Amino acid sequence: MTRPPSVDALARALATSGLPHPVLVEAARAAIAEATAAGDPASAGARADEAARRAARRMLQPVVNATGVLLHTNLGRAPLAVSQPAGYTNLEFDLERGERGSRSVHAAALLARACGAEAALVVNNGAAALLLVLTALAAGSEVVVSRGELVEIGGGFRIPEVLEASGARLVEVGTTNRTRRHDYVAATGPDTALLLKVHTSNYRITGFTESVDVATLAVGGPPVVADLGSGLLDAACPWLGGGPPAWLAGEPGVAQTLAAGASLVTFSADKLLGGPQAGILAGRATLVEACARHPLARALRPGGLVLTALQDVALAYLRRDAGDTVPFWRMATMGLDGLRRRATALGVGAVVDCASVTGGGTLPGVEIPSVGVAVEADRSAVLRSWSPPVIARVEDGRTLCDLRTVLPEQDDLLRRALAAAVGR
Repeated sequence: MTRPPSVDALARALATSGLPHPVLVEAARAAIAEATAAGDPASAGARADEAARRAARRMLQPVVNATGVLLHTNLGRAPLAVSQPAGYTNLEFDLERGERGSRSVHAAALLARACGAEAALVVNNGAAALLLVLTALAAGSEVVVSRGELVEIGGGFRIPEVLEASGARLVEVGTTNRTRRHDYVAATGPDTALLLKVHTSNYRITGFTESVDVATLAVGGPPVVADLGSGLLDAACPWLGGGPPAWLAGEPGVAQTLAAGASLVTFSADKLLGGPQAGILAGRATLVEACARHPLARALRPGGLVLTALQDVALAYLRRDAGDTVPFWRMATMGLDGLRRRATALGVGAVVDCASVTGGGTLPGVEIPSVGVAVEADRSAVLRSWSPPVIARVEDGRTLCDLRTVLPEQDDLLRRALAAAVGR
């Protein structure tokens, strides 16, 4: 019977894959074991080659997002270009005094200015921002929340469980669909540390409903913390020449929520802000400082690369050119005529009208008119096997590529992938 090759020989034969030798050794070993178990040792080479291809596909790599979901959580949410040469930065060094400084005086200070807050703090994601606020300001005390705002977001993140983890005690008020101001007043006592308002950014309750806004809650009583999640910095969108687009109607802004009386606002940086994955808490300086001093803050802080990218985004908002320089806003506000020209220029498939969504747990049920190309049958697996992979969606038996979420410089990649998928 044919004997399988040695692990080392097979791994060396896969060297052209570009993967490091230890990864290839693992692929070769697994392939030989499978081939031997199948009674076909001669197939070890082909099996190893396939194992190496699968290993390469599992690596973090660029993809073409043709799904029409602007903030696709599985594809990294907001697209952002980050480039930094090797070297040091003044991450925690005060250049004026020549001594240790704070990592909150860069991006965080700029974001505070952009949304009208006294101070801000950056942590590694939106959930961490809320967890830090609750732990630092309400551990051992009560936090009052409407039953209609006890949300769960992707990955099983639930408000009641975060409260429990922080050491705070949850006090539920109102009902699923209706909560009034007197519900909060009746539940507030000497042990109440915070009133928590949670923006239901990933679902909608309609019909016989009632809720209490921040301005009403902020009149006397404990501090109001508003978890906005989706992170629209300013509902007026001063960085867009034509003001806020229609699909943003009703979305609360950080600046407006703080102006209404919220003591703190927490939100994600990689959603409507269009930045890297990070969480931001902004508001009253004394409360931000209390959060920054808590030991948990060190465990949740982001690194220099994230802060550098976030600083660039904050500067764009302060310059009011984020509509042109932040990729999310460029894509979200691209005109239909331009999208149609790009779709037609591809020369593959049928040009179709379609609808994009923001995704990422923001603006549920809201669609943005868009244009794409469609080819017959489900070609999604073939497109995913392209390099770089193209991620599309399948509707009514056709594969649809929405041009709104495809960067213009990726159009030629998309054209070649589609042509290959339909055999042209």
